Amino acid sequence: MRNRRGSCCGTCWDALPRLTPPRCERCALPWETTEAPASFTCTDCVAEPPPLDWIDAWGRYEKGLAELLQAFKFRGHDFLSRHLGELLAEVLDARDDRGFDLIVPVPMHRAKRRQRGYNQAALLARALARRTGIAVAEDVLVKQEERETQASLPKAARRTNVRGAYAAEPRVKGLRVLLVDDIATTGETIRACALELQRRKARGVAALVVARTP
Repeated sequence: MRNRRGSCCGTCWDALPRLTPPRCERCALPWETTEAPASFTCTDCVAEPPPLDWIDAWGRYEKGLAELLQAFKFRGHDFLSRHLGELLAEVLDARDDRGFDLIVPVPMHRAKRRQRGYNQAALLARALARRTGIAVAEDVLVKQEERETQASLPKAARRTNVRGAYAAEPRVKGLRVLLVDDIATTGETIRACALELQRRKARGVAALVVARTP
């Protein structure tokens, strides 16, 4: 079938749950009521704004998109990176914001990368770089030590779990960086990466993910 996207047929691909307003303008959190304005700031971002220019996502982490990302992340469907990278490029086009010096994937600890065989965020970053012409750098941000999996922890414990886990190279000084990952849940991993890039005096940081959890 000519309109297939990797292992996904064209019909299923077209049915993937796109993230639409209303959603938080700072972290892309979808709002479950139509009474909210198209653009608003969620209570978490009001209380403690993320240290980024913006966080955006193509879709909602549910239904077919959740299944697709599970296959991409855990079942070796690394070939999906090209098509998922196209979705990320769509978001950048819609924002009309390509003023980045580097695309940087959220890093994975080397032990987990060896176990899985690849870092899915790095595959997405490469795919997006090919679509946009923005340079990708996989070595300027590293995860120094393995911690508990974020998904296994309650929201309140996630920030502490990633605090100090990442280290950035001094050469990000003065550069605007686009962080890339597959999924944002509470956003604490992205926050920790952004804070480290800012500590190294990056000029600005934004983050782009394929899916945002409701």
